[in-house]
Amino acid sequence: MKSRKNTKRVPSFRKLLRTSKIKLDNKLKNKQYKQQSAAKKYRKQQKKLREAVRDAISRKPFPLEECKKKQVGKSEKHEEEEEEEALPLDMMDEDDLKLMEDLAQKASFLTRDLSSNEPVHVKKRKHESVMDKYEKVPRRMQTEPEKELIHLLPIKDKSGIIPQTMEKPVLSVAQDEQEDTEEMEEAEGFSAEPLPVLSPEEMAAQRRQKLQERKMHIAALASAILSAPDSNIKKLKELRAMLMEQDPNVAVIVRKLVMVSLMEIFKDIVPSYKIRPLTEAEKATKVKKETQKLREFEEGLVSQYKFYLENLEQTIKDWKQRKLKKSNVISLKAYKGLAEIAVKCLCELLVALPHFNFHNNIIVLIVPLMNDASKMISELCCEAVRKLFKQDKLGCASLGVVKVISGLVRGRNYDVRPEVLKVFLHLRIKEVELQKDAEDIAPKKKFMTYKEKRKNLSRMQRKWRKAEEKLERELLEAEASESKEKKLKLHTETLNIVFVTYFRILKKAQKSPLLPAVLEGLAKFAHLINVEFFDDLVIVLHSLIASGGLSYRESLHCILSAFHILSGQGDVLNIDPMKFYTHLYKTLFSLHAGRTNDDVEIVLQSLDVMFPRRRKQVSQQRALAFLKRLSTLALHVLPNSSVGILATNRVFMQMFPRMDLLLDNESQGSGVYLPELDEPEHCNAQNTALWELHLLQRHYHPTVRTFAAHLSVGAPAEGSAALPLDLSQRPATELFEAYSMRGMTFNPPVAAVTPRRKDAFSQTDAFIDEELNKQLQQHTTATAGHRPLDFAKHLKQSSLS
Repeated sequence: MKSRKNTKRVPSFRKLLRTSKIKLDNKLKNKQYKQQSAAKKYRKQQKKLREAVRDAISRKPFPLEECKKKQVGKSEKHEEEEEEEALPLDMMDEDDLKLMEDLAQKASFLTRDLSSNEPVHVKKRKHESVMDKYEKVPRRMQTEPEKELIHLLPIKDKSGIIPQTMEKPVLSVAQDEQEDTEEMEEAEGFSAEPLPVLSPEEMAAQRRQKLQERKMHIAALASAILSAPDSNIKKLKELRAMLMEQDPNVAVIVRKLVMVSLMEIFKDIVPSYKIRPLTEAEKATKVKKETQKLREFEEGLVSQYKFYLENLEQTIKDWKQRKLKKSNVISLKAYKGLAEIAVKCLCELLVALPHFNFHNNIIVLIVPLMNDASKMISELCCEAVRKLFKQDKLGCASLGVVKVISGLVRGRNYDVRPEVLKVFLHLRIKEVELQKDAEDIAPKKKFMTYKEKRKNLSRMQRKWRKAEEKLERELLEAEASESKEKKLKLHTETLNIVFVTYFRILKKAQKSPLLPAVLEGLAKFAHLINVEFFDDLVIVLHSLIASGGLSYRESLHCILSAFHILSGQGDVLNIDPMKFYTHLYKTLFSLHAGRTNDDVEIVLQSLDVMFPRRRKQVSQQRALAFLKRLSTLALHVLPNSSVGILATNRVFMQMFPRMDLLLDNESQGSGVYLPELDEPEHCNAQNTALWELHLLQRHYHPTVRTFAAHLSVGAPAEGSAALPLDLSQRPATELFEAYSMRGMTFNPPVAAVTPRRKDAFSQTDAFIDEELNKQLQQHTTATAGHRPLDFAKHLKQSSLS
């Protein structure tokens, strides 16, 4: 028999087709691993060899005989030193001296590292000696530079994958030196030419020309991008490169123009959806040319948008840190203007693109700037956040902003501007998920289970039902309408974070300047708080009022918050709010026509919650006392406040019975009205009258006169004394705003006198003067004893009458 060769057969192409892809991948990985291991082993050997060669070069072997010959040829001055060095050899035995001479002839003894702990007499090792390794080292290793390889596409044949590489072309040293010398010569020639001296007018003209050229270039790039964004997306990079303008004459203006231009471009070309990164499987699949073009456009758009935001962020950081780069051509003062433009661009993008990528990054940049020392930047950021809250219908973007603001307030230890917390008042939250019972939380049962469907429905009916359910799901996805449950969930989470921030400030920073904003926010969202917090919150609000450390406006916010809590779910709680009624009644006369006139709006809101919405819990004595005190207050405030107060009094008269007692002069019951008493229940308000209405009927404001005349006849809903519809159907707070006098003008304006009437009066006066002169001439002799002026006045009065 012939001996078979022990060689591995190459698999046929048909066998390769049957081989699984996983097996081929594993084979390829094993082959690559072996190649890497071999390369790693080779590198280790080369490293050891280089170390051995370095040691051999650093130590040069000198045999002892040659040393002695050199020592004999020295001068007589060193003979004594030679004898001293030879003394140890004389003192040794002959056998030891012979052994040292034999060892000295061996290179291993001289080249051995004496600092090592290895014994001198070791057995022969398998590896080669140091000198043999040194001989194998290539002589040109240090002088030749390592060649860089470029990896090309591999070639696949029956044997496997064959990697392909080529050497990277390297310029020769002589060529590099020649290029360097040419550049140096050009630079020297350029510097040798003297720069022309320009006058200020020429410099200004040159600057205008450069600026015009940059503007035209920016306009051309922007128009090209907007006309065809998918094909000209690379021009975004060219336009963004102009943010690094280095000409000191036009650098500031050009960078500002580029920032604003890029912001407007992104607002126009950004799609209405968020672009996500492609997975590896999606990248590997083949797609149409249009799809591939769209993918490239989206990828380029996201990358350029990211770089643009990074440039804006770096501009703001450099200004905040008062840091300038060495190669920068812009002064520190000009950096402030650049930073303001960068903040404006970020604010615009925050409001215009809440759905696009990196929106959370913009929020993280904008929110800390709301507390900036610069008032302009702080107002810009606060206004942008307010706009975002007002237009955010779903609540996703609002939730992100509220989270960052809560972290900022806590991180700064509540040392922030009150405006930062006041932006919470603009949240569009009207409904949240309140705490539900166990029955509501339990999952709802389906109308029909699978077994019931199989039992009650035929196969065709089940098939139709399944198709209908699938169609409904697809329609919901096509409409892109967010479910109400998701919206409620986001609003609930947002409001929870807001309340946590408010409660922390009430607990830890009661003397903080943030307290008014907290109380104002509680007054707005109090009806959305869970019932379990009501008792503690009412106690805290009353303790704040009783402490006396609050301003009048803050105490009004406390009262409004307490009654908002008690008017909603708090109806079921057994809490007596009499102390809040007493405090408001006692402090009503703190309002006047000066600085506190704006606080009347909060008083009107509080009265609306305290009386009409709780009319079953309010006694007649309390309502009469408030009606009398409010009528007195209407005499001391501005006309818009008087209109609002009288509108509230109208509601009192229509809601509560027997309010017409105050329109009668006869007293009802015993006692005398005590206006200075602070208890509304015991001031005997039924024994007084609303004499203030007669004074208000002579007020200079026409609307005040109308309301006073209407109330003095009992506030009828019909008849000649009824109010017009534009006054009767508007609430008190709306009337307060409608007749505001913030512009320091009459509201409504005073009607002008017609010119014809004025001409008639002037003609009459001229005729009277002429008649008077005639009568004076006729009766001069008869009235010699009287003064002419007195007689003239008398005649004028008689003629006028």
